[in-house]
Amino acid sequence: MAHEAEHTSHTALIWKVFIFLSIITLVEVVLGIYKPASLHLSSFLGTSPLNWIFLILTLVKAYGITWYFMHMIDEKKWFRRSIVWTSIFLLCYLTALLLIEGSYIDGIMSPYTKWDY
Repeated sequence: MAHEAEHTSHTALIWKVFIFLSIITLVEVVLGIYKPASLHLSSFLGTSPLNWIFLILTLVKAYGITWYFMHMIDEKKWFRRSIVWTSIFLLCYLTALLLIEGSYIDGIMSPYTKWDY
């Protein structure tokens, strides 16, 4: 009987996570289809707010998948922190590097190419 209750709770948790990830995906798809001009044609920290929204929602989905489906929730606290903080540091570094280098390439290549915005 206890095994049945445990199985039911895991099944309920899987469905909750599935619904949460599906809602995030649905928001991404709707934003990708409609591309609101206020989010798409403006600039914030080197790119459009729409791109920032996609980036943040994708990271939330990756975190949820890692946390529940890769069983990080059952690991020791310091192991989880070492994985999460290393990933956060590397993602911040990659984002900064891409923004800096993208701006540099745009500045160097702008006399030679016509970018369609």
